[in-house]
Formats: sequence, structure tokens, C-alpha cells
Amino acid sequence: MNTAGTIDRPLTHDPTKQAPMKPSTHEPAGSATEDFPTTGAIDSRQNRTREMQLIPEALARAHMRQRLHEAEQERRAGRLVTARRMQRRAERASMRARRALAMAVMQ
Repeated sequence: MNTAGTIDRPLTHDPTKQAPMKPSTHEPAGSATEDFPTTGAIDSRQNRTREMQLIPEALARAHMRQRLHEAEQERRAGRLVTARRMQRRAERASMRARRALAMAVMQ
């Protein structure tokens, strides 16, 4: 199987023997060309900037922020449901107390 290497798993760790990453009109940006010159391979790796390497971390941070926001909304909704349940229970207890007081007064 003749599979081309990726950024994470290059075919070789020698930068001079790796394919340069050049934008092309007939290939997706960043893909390695079939016959590549070994000269200037280090210079042509402009796509591997620090910003691009930090993209997965930024994406993970955004996902965690979104999950935390969703969890906080669920906690608020849970607290609201609990508060309404307790309010109904208090209203029923109040009605029982009124009824008991009215029965005591009428006798």
C-alpha cells in the first residue's frame, strides 16, 4: 500500500525529504504533490504555523465552554422545577392549615 504521509505521521522525519505544502489549483490546499523537490522543503511549510497547531486546543476550549454553558442552563432549569414543586407543597400546607383553623373555629 503506497499511502502518502500526513502532518501528524509523515513518511519520513527528515524535513528535506518531506513533500512541500504548496497551494495548487487542482489539489486541495496543503496536500503533498507527487513529485516534489527536496530543496526548500523547510521554507515551504508556512502552513504549519503555531496558530494552526493551536486550532484543536481552541476548538476543544470552545466545546468545553459550550458544554459548561449547557450544564449551567440545565442546573438553572432544575432549580426552577424544584422551587415550583416546593411552592406548590407550601401552598397545599397553607390550605390544610386554613382548613384546620376554620374547622377549629366553627366547632
